[in-house]
Amino acid sequence: MTDRPTRPDPAPAAPATSAPAAGYSQSGASAATTPRPAARPADASQKAAFDDVMLAMDVVDTLRHRTLIVERELASADSEAALIDRLREIYAAQGIEVPDRNLRDGVKALEEKRFVYEQKPLGLQGRLAMAYISRDRWLKPAAAVVGVAAFVTAAYEIGFDAPRERAAARAAYELAEVLPASLADARDAALALVADDAAGSNGPDGASARIDAAYSAGVAAASAGDRDAANEALARLRGYQADLSRDLTIRVVSRPGERSGVFRVPSDAPGARNHYLIVEAVDAGGVARPLEIESEEDRTRARVASWGVRVPEAVYNRVAADKQDDQILQNDVIGRKPAGRLSPEYDVDGAYGGAILEW
Repeated sequence: MTDRPTRPDPAPAAPATSAPAAGYSQSGASAATTPRPAARPADASQKAAFDDVMLAMDVVDTLRHRTLIVERELASADSEAALIDRLREIYAAQGIEVPDRNLRDGVKALEEKRFVYEQKPLGLQGRLAMAYISRDRWLKPAAAVVGVAAFVTAAYEIGFDAPRERAAARAAYELAEVLPASLADARDAALALVADDAAGSNGPDGASARIDAAYSAGVAAASAGDRDAANEALARLRGYQADLSRDLTIRVVSRPGERSGVFRVPSDAPGARNHYLIVEAVDAGGVARPLEIESEEDRTRARVASWGVRVPEAVYNRVAADKQDDQILQNDVIGRKPAGRLSPEYDVDGAYGGAILEW
């Protein structure tokens, strides 16, 4: 039987308490005893490049903080070499040795503004974000401005705008409804007082025609939005109503300091004279009441307290002699204005009835 070569016994297994494999740690083991893998060449080159970048940034930062050095050295002919020499001295004074290539990189980075942050213009979203961030500065003043503006607006609307609108609405309602109704009422009331023999435009007094003319003028003014003219027509109609209801006496004015008569020289007849007695209409209590009188000179009508009525020269002279006797007129009544009529009636022989309103 052939003997078979014997295989050596395998190495005994590592005890359970043996150290963990490299690069791994075991629970309870100290981190200081853990071995680290050796740095790879690529990692070393990356670290060196990073260090160069950091060193260049430091150079740039040093140059920025020493602006006088930069300005002075750049003014010389050999600016880059001068800056590098000056930087070498600065770092040497701090005990730092910086290679020239790093210094040159720093100077070049400064010239290229490589590490300068240039803020880009903010867009709409950026502006909104900045406004929101700074809201503590502008929100309260803006709210105060808005509040003041709202208060002023409300005060204007309440104190000025709203009253003006209400006044305009009242004026429009008055022109459309109130004044036409008032004009109609005043016309009807005045026409009801017109005497039978004076009714109509062809009557001896023409009261009805004058009333209708005033009413038509008032309605037209109200339709045109002229409130003043419409109110003037209404006052005229009410004046007619008051005149028609009164029985008045026409007498010559005879008071101290007031003239009782005047004369005029017509412009178309220089050799002639027109004589007028100054008269007034008084009620039973002696109170003078104004009447609407038409001037024969320009055909205008006006409510006056006294006016001049044209009379013959003989009547004028008789009244003048009566007053010159004792400054008192014994016979001062020359006519009357009966109720139901608007125009006076004169009792003087030969009275022409023409009137003047100024003298």
